[in-house]
Amino acid sequence: MIFGIKKHLKSQVADSLLKALFCLLILFNFSCKKQAAATLKPGDTTTTVTPPTVNFFKPSYNPSGLDTTKLFNPVPVVSDLARTDLYEISGVAASRINPGVLYIHNDSGNPNQVYLTNGAGANIGTLTLTPVGNRDWEDIAVGPGPVAGKNYVYVGDIGDNDSQYPSVFVYRFPEPDLTGATLPVSINITQLDIIELKYPNGPRNAETLMVDPLTKDIYIASKASNISQIFVAKYPQSTSSVTVMTPIVQLYFDHATGGDISPDGTEILLRSNQLIWYWKLPAGTSISAGLLTAPEVAPYANNEPQGEGICFAADDSGYYTDTEIRGYPGKLATMSFYKRK
Repeated sequence: MIFGIKKHLKSQVADSLLKALFCLLILFNFSCKKQAAATLKPGDTTTTVTPPTVNFFKPSYNPSGLDTTKLFNPVPVVSDLARTDLYEISGVAASRINPGVLYIHNDSGNPNQVYLTNGAGANIGTLTLTPVGNRDWEDIAVGPGPVAGKNYVYVGDIGDNDSQYPSVFVYRFPEPDLTGATLPVSINITQLDIIELKYPNGPRNAETLMVDPLTKDIYIASKASNISQIFVAKYPQSTSSVTVMTPIVQLYFDHATGGDISPDGTEILLRSNQLIWYWKLPAGTSISAGLLTAPEVAPYANNEPQGEGICFAADDSGYYTDTEIRGYPGKLATMSFYKRK
């Protein structure tokens, strides 16, 4: 009897000790999680964060039943680039102060340089952006900026094939005046604005950067299968803190690789490797509202192995497209021009 009581007491003590140990383990685990949460920083890969749901306006037109614009010649003038060392050309933009000059650049892993050419493919020079690198430059634009009367070059470090970067960047600097310069030029851009941008619904890949010449707003269009989500960073964009972009429109457009807004703000181009959409905006229509209207299909000759960039000519005479050629032996980097009729 006494032995049975002792055994029962030992069992109770053991049970109490196990319960106490279990409670301590729970408290320790909670404390560790709390401490880990306190030390995590934005961009850490050890956390799983569900992106918030954001709302986009969606157009009502049928994207497979669009009309074809008659404004441009369907047969482009195609010129080989004089430089034969540019294999991964991505964006193209037209200078506003140097007549006929076009800015182009390579994408990820290449030098932090913008190259100057023209519709004939000439080698006009190189701009080296010394304060920054080329993580994945995917598009380029020209438009107004902080100083009234000046035109700026905007370089979009916005590529993200694996949708992993917490932020993307736009580098802005005044256009260099080439008047009287000996060509080809070699210019170091030592001062520029770094605009850090973040998507409201998590990282994504993008290859399209556009600047509204009337409002100075920056637009980025994502690149995905059958969908392009368009975001805006309203002017003035901060150069000292991260700007969370605003979602505006979701288009049913497959793998957007480039886009542009015309110098007068009334026309928009958006392209893929196979297709170009063109919008002519009614007077007073904003870019956001205009993108909800039905575009027309613009001419594209499908002459580029991997079509990337597109831009309006500064003089309103038409639009240019360019192409990447890495992975296409025997192909040359070209500039194609579709003349306005």
